[in-house]
Amino acid sequence: MRVIVGIDESDESLYALQWTVNNLFNGPINSAAGGERNLLTLVHVHQPSKHYGVGPSAFPAGPGVAAYPSTALVDSVRKSQEQISARILSRALEMCDNKMKAETLILEGNPKDKLCEISEEMKVDLLIVGNRGLGRIQRAFLGSVSDYCAHYAKCPVLIVKPPKEMGG
Repeated sequence: MRVIVGIDESDESLYALQWTVNNLFNGPINSAAGGERNLLTLVHVHQPSKHYGVGPSAFPAGPGVAAYPSTALVDSVRKSQEQISARILSRALEMCDNKMKAETLILEGNPKDKLCEISEEMKVDLLIVGNRGLGRIQRAFLGSVSDYCAHYAKCPVLIVKPPKEMGG
């Protein structure tokens, strides 16, 4: 069985991972035919770094201020995003604690779209996402990754809601 868990910096996504480890990869369901272990892929999607190519009016201008950031600045932002993603996934991998075969994947783009795309490309059996418990108005403005995936992913989607004591 191939499973993807969407991971971000939220407690809710880490709760979804813990639920997955405890309920899907602990016990008889983890014993795949032929002795092969199931594969869990932890996916973190970060927003693309801004390239600021929209015009000089987007930046403060004046003596000593460049209208467009340097390539070094853009590279620095991208490297910083990759380091943050790596830390998030490293923490998530620790939760797996050699209980299952796990791999990590860092993608850039809109998390909603990328989780659906990668689950289709990898032909996963199940996509698991956490739920922040946004209200209707917040979902309308912010969008809900779990709601989007439930409607558009081409594989089954499991939305793990956090316990009430987490505030969700």
